[in-house]
Amino acid sequence: MNSRAFRRSAVAVAAFSASAIVLAGCAGGGGGSESSADPDEPITLTIATFNDFGYTDELLQEYMDEHPNVTIVHNRAAESGDARANYFQKLGKEGLADIEAVEIDWFAEAMQYSDLLAEAPDSVKGRWLDWKEAAATDPDGRLVGFGTDIGPQGICYRADLFEAAGLPSDREGVAELFDGDWENFLDVADQYREATGKPMIDSANSVLQGIVNQIEYTYTEPDGTVIATENPEIQDAYELVTERAVPNSAYPGQWSDDWFASMANGEFATMLCPGWMLGVISGNAPDVTGWDIADVFPNGGGNWGGSYLTVPANGANVDAALALADWLTAPEQQVKAFTNAGTFPSQLEAYEDPALTDATNEYFNDAPTGEILSTRAEAVTVAPYKDASYFKYHDALQNAVTRVFDGVEDAQTSWDTWVAEVEAF
Repeated sequence: MNSRAFRRSAVAVAAFSASAIVLAGCAGGGGGSESSADPDEPITLTIATFNDFGYTDELLQEYMDEHPNVTIVHNRAAESGDARANYFQKLGKEGLADIEAVEIDWFAEAMQYSDLLAEAPDSVKGRWLDWKEAAATDPDGRLVGFGTDIGPQGICYRADLFEAAGLPSDREGVAELFDGDWENFLDVADQYREATGKPMIDSANSVLQGIVNQIEYTYTEPDGTVIATENPEIQDAYELVTERAVPNSAYPGQWSDDWFASMANGEFATMLCPGWMLGVISGNAPDVTGWDIADVFPNGGGNWGGSYLTVPANGANVDAALALADWLTAPEQQVKAFTNAGTFPSQLEAYEDPALTDATNEYFNDAPTGEILSTRAEAVTVAPYKDASYFKYHDALQNAVTRVFDGVEDAQTSWDTWVAEVEAF
């Protein structure tokens, strides 16, 4: 892929939403302040992430080898909702890790408390996509988040199950099969269900997520106006999901034990796949040989997820934590994390690296994942506006879909319940 073309595309995407540094020891505190602590004193740094950031033991060991006085302890939650609950319960108090990961859907919430987060050094500014860095910069101009990945999406699928269902199973054929809108995607799901008696899609709410990520203004507008229940695009998305995705999905949502197990047992055959999902699949179905990824996404392109590393300002090791966050999000480490888990970099310099652009993934039948995800990133034209209320509105709408899936309420009743909840927020 042409990296310059990608860079232009990435900057264009930035309009729709909100430098490598050489480390010397563990110095370099927030805003350029210096630590008075002995740089050779033994120190333990804790990192709290979720899902799979690509921070393998081997990658973290590289840092410890370069900094023999540093011991890193990595704590990983199963999913971002667990991390979010812990983060806001403890932020500004005690009990958070030295470095805390924050997912993009609730990052705007965290930015309300930017004064409780340490400022990144000036030397790192400018290394990210414009919109990625802007979202982590508070009204006072303080950069308080180190961008990790972004989430351009393709479609992961079980080639063996597609072949058994009489559907195309090679990447090019699958890309052609799914080339179209969400109705077309669900038409294929109908075909798969008719042929196999099983659902094609992993979860109904992943479809909702995919559609919502293509809507610029979802639940609120920049002036604070709440449009959630009156937004026809949101209502259309909900109706499409409850009418057509629910019957074709194995689960209402993701991250349950059964959902993880089903990546291996064949209960479903497709997942909407940002790069970071590749590591989730391979980690939970290590012995399955049928998973692949196609260079296609319903209705064009979509970005799902992407995170930041933050350093609580009241931590015991702020300067050392800032240095480690800096190192982890430098272009070289972002490319290594991509190789480990498919997390697509947000660093501009990473897009020039053949280790990214020429990358293949052995688990996904040697798919050219660097090329595919770069193309998928170019296809993104919309990033939803997300304020501090986004998570609660979206979570409540996902709960509405879950109620329909579980048969607790019919679609209209569940929508009405959501409307009442929104009005009560």
